[in-house]
Amino acid sequence: MELKFAPQTPQHMKQFFLALFILVGIGASAQTASPVSWSYSSKKLAENLYEVYLTATIQPGWHLYAQAQPADAIAQPTTFNFTRNPLLQFDGKVREIGKLEKFHDAKLDVSANQYSGKVQFVQKVKVMGKAKTAVTGKLEFQTCDDEKCLPPKTVNFAVALK
Repeated sequence: MELKFAPQTPQHMKQFFLALFILVGIGASAQTASPVSWSYSSKKLAENLYEVYLTATIQPGWHLYAQAQPADAIAQPTTFNFTRNPLLQFDGKVREIGKLEKFHDAKLDVSANQYSGKVQFVQKVKVMGKAKTAVTGKLEFQTCDDEKCLPPKTVNFAVALK
């Protein structure tokens, strides 16, 4: 018995290639250390007001995806999940500091908003009261190079507010 798979529509093609990227990425992740390293810091702006920096350093040839992606993207955007803390009030959304690259693959007809080299994700935080505390949580990101994508990875972080 012979099985055949022939995607019929562009949407089926995108789903097929997404599944293929994930499978290739799973195999590659067993052989490849993460091409992204993270560092964390904070900067005091005023009394009880801080900026928290989550900085990604990306190895040459690799890309990290922005938080916002085009409608035709198949890449996993970078996301942040901050742990609830009654001492903290988050001021606005996480902003990105880096050179945003708008990528389009004509063969697959998919696009991506991505970064190379280095990108900082910055969140403003107000501390309620005089207590010392930290911003904690998890971030999720995906990286790809010109040949493969690694599966999304989750990293825990903690940033002391000094």
